[in-house]
Amino acid sequence: MTTYQEYQAKIAELQNLAESARKEELSKAKEQIATIMREYGLSLADLAGVGKPAKTLKPRAPVPMKYRDDATGQTWTGRGRAPKWLEGKNKDDFLIK
Repeated sequence: MTTYQEYQAKIAELQNLAESARKEELSKAKEQIATIMREYGLSLADLAGVGKPAKTLKPRAPVPMKYRDDATGQTWTGRGRAPKWLEGKNKDDFLIK
């Protein structure tokens, strides 16, 4: 029967083999990429544009205030959760006209 220590030794050996295989595959991949780049005259700058174009974000216009508490001057757009100062009160009484 194989012992725990023997399994650990086998695991360590396999991890070393896997790491060396990975390094070898990476070097081959880099070599293939370099060959293709030379063949087509590409540079790293040419590859920087590969992929999806960056989205241009339009600045959002601020949402106009819809409710105001005249006593405190606090306002609310009407979006999201209602503020504490509006709890238990009729929203229509605080509409900005």
